[in-house]
Amino acid sequence: MQLDPAAAAAGVRLAVFDVLDSTNAEARRLVRAGETGPLWVVASRQRAGRGRSGRNWISDAGNLFATLLLVDPSSPARAPELSFVTALAVADAIGECAPALAAQVGLKWPNDVLIGGGKAAGILIEAEGAAVAIGIGINCLSHPTGTAWPATDIAAQGVIVDARDVFAALSAAMLVRLRQWRRGEGFAAVREQWLDRGTRIGEAIRVRLPDRETSGRFGGLDAHGRLLLERVDGQIETVSAGDVFGFAANVETKEM
Repeated sequence: MQLDPAAAAAGVRLAVFDVLDSTNAEARRLVRAGETGPLWVVASRQRAGRGRSGRNWISDAGNLFATLLLVDPSSPARAPELSFVTALAVADAIGECAPALAAQVGLKWPNDVLIGGGKAAGILIEAEGAAVAIGIGINCLSHPTGTAWPATDIAAQGVIVDARDVFAALSAAMLVRLRQWRRGEGFAAVREQWLDRGTRIGEAIRVRLPDRETSGRFGGLDAHGRLLLERVDGQIETVSAGDVFGFAANVETKEM
């Protein structure tokens, strides 16, 4: 694995491992040991990769498992915006390494990247004091089956890529997107570009919340990146945390 020259020139560093429990866990351990970043932690394999809500992340060799460690990237209130920043960077990297697939790349709220409708990448952001570990898994050569949302990988979509090349492109794309974001000052532009690639906006969806499931029409994002869900009664529900896990049938909603 190697950083893109632009990332290296910007002072970003890289730590590469053969096997880790998870790149996020290692990044958080490094913070507790005094690491100040910015640092990429990359592993060829993970023994205990994790997705959101504690879900297992299948970590087969040939795919990309990486975490970008940033110390004090923004105020804590703006840290959730990094999901959108990172999703755009992942989409940029896939588009660079597999141009034939660029038009098929879509974004699923809040932090998944799709190719042809299947999940090809996920993002897990965790705080460790003032630091943030931005975990990224990209399915380059294989993908799991039986997942709540159908998964895919870049090779399954007809393009063979090397995880090393995807990482180099990602390290450059994250640098560009973080500069665009500017610790949150540029989130309006990030939000608009996310919406340009957003999946199923304006369509009926099902959303799993921490305590229940609900459905309605995906009305886009508010100024903070929260999902706007138009319910059957015409009320707009603002969702801060949850998972879009399916598309709802026969959900009649009023025009927004």
